[in-house]
Amino acid sequence: MTAPASSDADLIAAHASGDPYAFTELVRRHRDRLWAVALRTMRDPEEAADALQDALISAFRAAASFRAESKVTTWLHRIVVNACLDRIRRKQSRPVVPLPETGPNEPASTRDAMAEQETRLAVNDALAELPAEQRSAIVLVDVEGYSVAETAQILQIAEGTVKSRCARGRTRLAKLLGHLRNPDAVANVPSDDIARQQRRTREGR
Repeated sequence: MTAPASSDADLIAAHASGDPYAFTELVRRHRDRLWAVALRTMRDPEEAADALQDALISAFRAAASFRAESKVTTWLHRIVVNACLDRIRRKQSRPVVPLPETGPNEPASTRDAMAEQETRLAVNDALAELPAEQRSAIVLVDVEGYSVAETAQILQIAEGTVKSRCARGRTRLAKLLGHLRNPDAVANVPSDDIARQQRRTREGR
């Protein structure tokens, strides 16, 4: 059985050489982060699971052609993001199913928990409004913490393109989430006006 201490590159090489356990160990190491990227990009757990499965099958089959020109994790994330974008393009519509709340600790205050949940759902819904290319860049850089250079490698685009996609996405998010920064402004608006505001936000106006 492949030793757990093997590097990612060693595991890829072992898999390509016929080791039946190497790829399983590689997936075990990185599945959680790959899943997080797929879920935040697809916004639908079932679609994310299908995209991740497609990506892992592709990675399993393509491992022999890995040339170590980038990190193994970069290569895996590229395959996952591409699988997600392919599914989004095929569907030609973005689901609006909210991400489930995660975390081992219960908030101390019910009011705080409700506010955090509302904020989380608002952010997730706002992410869903972004074009897929902007969303994938934002997820990798701002959510997963990859550098611009690493994101450029994952998406196979220029660093300047990553920066411009993030900038446009952040500008759009700032508009969609402006009410979170200034809740008093919304509180002073009549309910009918709030409803109209929310409809305009959903319609992208």
